[in-house]
Amino acid sequence: MSRESDGALLVWEVHLYEPFSRVWISKGYGRATTDADPAEFGRAVLAGYLARGPARCGETFRSLVRTGSGGESWTVTADELPGRPWTVDPALCQILPACLRDALA
Repeated sequence: MSRESDGALLVWEVHLYEPFSRVWISKGYGRATTDADPAEFGRAVLAGYLARGPARCGETFRSLVRTGSGGESWTVTADELPGRPWTVDPALCQILPACLRDALA
């Protein structure tokens, strides 16, 4: 049995809003096969990304998580994250890429 059959494929992106051109610019992306709640996974991804370094004045970030190819999508903004320091379920943290996992440690 392959790893893909153990859970759902989640594709994620972190976006930065560019106010002058009014577009969202992709700052990071990845994929994971997991049974985790997509919205909770999006919060973990965004928390890890923001923990890597503070946002500069006026920067707006969000994470976007999609199931499979063209499935449902969830958007998480920084306002939806609990206060600092961010805590992420250890099992969920193990699914994150090393750079995000290390930032949350």
